[in-house]
Amino acid sequence: MSSLPEIFSPDGPLAQAIGGYRVREQQVEMAERIAAAINSQSVFIAEAGTGTGKTFAYLVPALKSGGKVIVSTGTKTLQDQLFNKDLPMVRDALKAPVKIALLKGRANYVCPYHLQNALAEGRFLTREDAADARRISTFAKVTQSGDKAECIEVSETSPVWNHATSTRENCLGQDCPNYKECFVMLARREAMAADLVVVNHHLFFADVMLRDEGMAELLPACNTVIFDEAHQLPEVATLFFGDSISTAQVLDLARDARTEGMTNARDCLDLPVASKQLEKIAKDLRLAVGLDAGRFSYGQLLEKPEFLPALKLLADEITSFAALLETQAERAEGLEKCWQRALELVQCLAAWQKTGADGYVRWAEAFTHSLQLNSTPLDVAEIFKKQMGGHPRAWIFTSATLAVQGKFHHYCSELGLGEPDSACWESPFDYGTQAMLYAPLGMPEPNSYGYTDAVVEAAFPAVIAAGGGTFFLCTSLRAMRRTHELIKARLEDEGHDLPLLMQGEGSKNELLERFRHLGNAVLVGSQSFWEGVDVRGEALSLVVIDKIPFAPPDDPVLSARIEQMKQQGRNAFMEYQLPRAVINVKQGAGRLIRDETDRGVLMICDPRLLSKPYGRRVWQSLPPMKRTKELSDVINFFASR
Repeated sequence: MSSLPEIFSPDGPLAQAIGGYRVREQQVEMAERIAAAINSQSVFIAEAGTGTGKTFAYLVPALKSGGKVIVSTGTKTLQDQLFNKDLPMVRDALKAPVKIALLKGRANYVCPYHLQNALAEGRFLTREDAADARRISTFAKVTQSGDKAECIEVSETSPVWNHATSTRENCLGQDCPNYKECFVMLARREAMAADLVVVNHHLFFADVMLRDEGMAELLPACNTVIFDEAHQLPEVATLFFGDSISTAQVLDLARDARTEGMTNARDCLDLPVASKQLEKIAKDLRLAVGLDAGRFSYGQLLEKPEFLPALKLLADEITSFAALLETQAERAEGLEKCWQRALELVQCLAAWQKTGADGYVRWAEAFTHSLQLNSTPLDVAEIFKKQMGGHPRAWIFTSATLAVQGKFHHYCSELGLGEPDSACWESPFDYGTQAMLYAPLGMPEPNSYGYTDAVVEAAFPAVIAAGGGTFFLCTSLRAMRRTHELIKARLEDEGHDLPLLMQGEGSKNELLERFRHLGNAVLVGSQSFWEGVDVRGEALSLVVIDKIPFAPPDDPVLSARIEQMKQQGRNAFMEYQLPRAVINVKQGAGRLIRDETDRGVLMICDPRLLSKPYGRRVWQSLPPMKRTKELSDVINFFASR
């Protein structure tokens, strides 16, 4: 069997099988360290700069390990890319006899039972929704996997998917009449039989907590867990280690109970009436916090006079609804399941209303049509550490952005990892030649009136010098919309023929394809475009960041966490807020140089980069780009391409 240096060598199997493959010293070193961690069943943290080839660096030792491996990615998009492209490519090159599988949460698979019910009931508001339902029905008859990502005729955001998939609450399990053709169970069986399974962070943690998504069976047999895009883990873990209840769950229950009643309890005339009443009261709770979407602390909720009465009314109504369902539960499995769901919701609401336990914060998030009540742990370290205990296995954490000034203290502290083996590898790209960091002088304070206008005024000459090919990354949706408005006006006034795109005008993938195809576009985006975006060549040669992306201090979880750290005598800004902001800046900056031939400018408009002592920590964490405060240097840089 070939050694790792041989596999990665110029004459090795990777070079022979993969076009454009080149040897990277950092990649070989990283692969050897990961292999050692797998063999010793230890914890290893690896930051690998853009271009290192970290995916191959962990896939090769994983495929050679001989044990069962779980690879978890940051998003479903990356999950699909890994499973459909990178993993088969490396496996084929190594001629490794390894069985692979893809596993997602149940909401990603068509549920024949719920799809049939939805079609029979005709519960679609528009012609387009009805057409989508028919397309999904056709897809369900021909697909092997049932994965909705393969149903390209229907958008992943179509509301019809809510009727064509199952949830933990409404799945009938083995009692389902369509159990034999269940795509979720098929995916789980394939995952159990595979040597390497690709999951995503949300699925991993949902299952760790709920023991429902198939991972509970996978983990005991697993020898190695690899987290790619591991910088996302603290936030995802915080989300799943807490508890939540949403008015959307209540609406789903009311709808499903009504459907089951029409089929199995037509003589129970109270059921459709009660379900309609439950829907109304759930919607009233959403309206009780106001029309605007956003996050609210528990204290802010109490200040809204309609909130507590609406919450009590909903709790009482669900309790009554559960009692009604109990009288019908024996008539069908679906009705019994609805009864159990109602009891769970009663318990969840009661738990949320109790005085918040130490170490948890209660808050709510209002969306356009729903309200989610959350109870979130302020510290996930102990919980995550506990999950890592038990069966000995290797835990690998890798990303391009984990360290702050080359150190992992912040990350290890957040996840309770102690002081494990770790390493940083710089990008192989020549940033000194390929890239420039531009911090303009004379910018106003970021919280001042008209700051966004000043950002556009400062950045517009750079956009023109670059000939478009610009990502404008904003730290808020309001700033994004204002930036788009101002750039549009400037382009029109000055007669520049540059296409202008904005986040929200289509799906992220659609916008990126348009951006790449146009070659000279300006794309204004917010959080979605700060990471997981790969645009190579001159289509992207300028990245503008409006502010250092500190999390908003009025966020209920953040403000509670800051207060807790203050009480512990700790510096919340230096220990928590700043490291997170640095990692986010590194993510945004990582969009710029994606290849050895890329050239470009990173412009950070925030004056705190130059004026505040902590600004040094920010730019010292960035790749070693040429630095300037002068617009003329930027113009000359682009003129010399």
